[in-house]
Amino acid sequence: MKKGRGYVYQLEYHLIWVTKYRHQVLVGEVADRLRDILRDIATQNGLEVASMDVMPDHVHLLLGATPQHAIPDFVKALKGASARRMFAAFPHLKQSHWGGNLWNPSYCVLTVSEHTRAQIQQYIENQYAAE
Repeated sequence: MKKGRGYVYQLEYHLIWVTKYRHQVLVGEVADRLRDILRDIATQNGLEVASMDVMPDHVHLLLGATPQHAIPDFVKALKGASARRMFAAFPHLKQSHWGGNLWNPSYCVLTVSEHTRAQIQQYIENQYAAE
């Protein structure tokens, strides 16, 4: 549990989103750079990355947030800023994605409880082992 000014909370989310057209471009140095970028964006927005996995065509994040964080706002920050920074670092990505979109506009967000946290974290960390 964490404490704020006049409240106690524990807010964690399992966030998943995919590349546009499920293109498998998140590999090698692209995936490594994306991990760094997402951690940086999360830190800038006051989010805590508890676990992360970048698969060739999608991303899994286990994020800690505060009650002040609105889900659509932090998803927009993570996806929007990461796409801009990835296109700057890897211009070829913009050419291979029609319309200049790295991410599919949709996402999945699931709440995490103290009872499911370990399972979700294990799931995220073992993605490659499952394939």
